[in-house]
Amino acid sequence: MVQTLAAAGELQRDLQRELTYDGLRAAEAKGNKGGRRPAVPADKTDAVRTEYLERRSIAALAREHDVSHGAIRTAVADLMPDHTAIEQEDVPAPEQLVTLDMPGKVADFLRTSELEPAERAVLDQGVTVRRGQGYTLRVSAAPAIHRQLLARCQPLDGTQGVPVVPAQRKARREYENRVGALIE
Repeated sequence: MVQTLAAAGELQRDLQRELTYDGLRAAEAKGNKGGRRPAVPADKTDAVRTEYLERRSIAALAREHDVSHGAIRTAVADLMPDHTAIEQEDVPAPEQLVTLDMPGKVADFLRTSELEPAERAVLDQGVTVRRGQGYTLRVSAAPAIHRQLLARCQPLDGTQGVPVVPAQRKARREYENRVGALIE
């Protein structure tokens, strides 16, 4: 009995959610925009933006238009200095740092290899995390650096005259899978 009531309630909830989404899509198709209206009316937005470009402070604009500082910041967000530096110069955004756990056997191999200064710095800044009898090195770097480090590990597969050590090969493949997940 309780299961039947629970199933009926779940069906009702799903139906209500579906109808809500249908209503939102219909409103969007009509051109209605959801959400709260901006505190700075559309007819005053151009004036606020012009005054901001004329070096008026956000506090002064907020007092003059009788709105909060946040409302003024929202109206002029794309004009603020930290927002325009990247967009105006068509410079690609810097890659975000990604933290991956590098198996200890791979880290040991890389520490004995010839590395670029950036790669060496990333390894030196890694945090050692104990794992049973071994360890992993938690490395924070841009995806490009992780790919370079992975390329330097190729000899662990035994392809370049280095004897194959199964544990090292397995560790390299594990790191390869983690780096491969960044690309997807």
